[in-house]
Amino acid sequence: MQTLRDQVAIVTGGGQGLGAAICETLAAAGAIVVVADIRLPYAEKVAKEIQGKGQEAIALPLDVTQADQIDTLIETVLQQFGRIDVLVNNAGTDQTLPIEELSVADIDRVLAVNLRGPFLLAKGALPLMKQQGRGHIVNIASTASKRAWANASAYHASKWGLLGLNHALHVEARPHNVKVTAIVAGGMQTPFILDRFPDTPLENLQDPRNVAETVLFALLLPAHTVIPEMTVLPMRETSWP
Repeated sequence: MQTLRDQVAIVTGGGQGLGAAICETLAAAGAIVVVADIRLPYAEKVAKEIQGKGQEAIALPLDVTQADQIDTLIETVLQQFGRIDVLVNNAGTDQTLPIEELSVADIDRVLAVNLRGPFLLAKGALPLMKQQGRGHIVNIASTASKRAWANASAYHASKWGLLGLNHALHVEARPHNVKVTAIVAGGMQTPFILDRFPDTPLENLQDPRNVAETVLFALLLPAHTVIPEMTVLPMRETSWP
């Protein structure tokens, strides 16, 4: 059975929710996981839980809107492990308001986290992966990158943009044996949804571990196969036909 043994995986937004589930799932598959989060105590808690299972993880602070922090993260990972095999662009944010109530600062922040951040991280990681002759970048998209609903224009713009960035990276990276995959995830039982919409029926949402397992599936494909885009929905998804 294939594993991720000794592969170094960076997961942004790894301190809770889907990010934490991805970190735990990849570590269980043998990866050395870098739990990167703007809230370092959250990342440290996830890393300690992974270490407590005899698996490898470290926690590092990361604000994905800050290019200098991204450079520092990549440099630190290279100094400690010598390579980057997997990058999971998971960190995300939202501002749920009608467009006339959105400020320029609101949309700048959402785009900076959800789109500019993955661009900067890919820009830093891809040249290293090309030198290695292998690697995999996973971008966590959303059903919001496929359709639209009210009061989410900033989020939709960022996620539609992320999906476009993903496919552009796929075209550029594939000739160098580097894979790029977008995970179009439906609703999940995570703070990202439940803190904002606490009345959402849990049965309409999927366990984030199911999405994490889908990420792992993409990473464990045979060496000469790549899936550029995967959609993973709860059985009772309400934002998708």
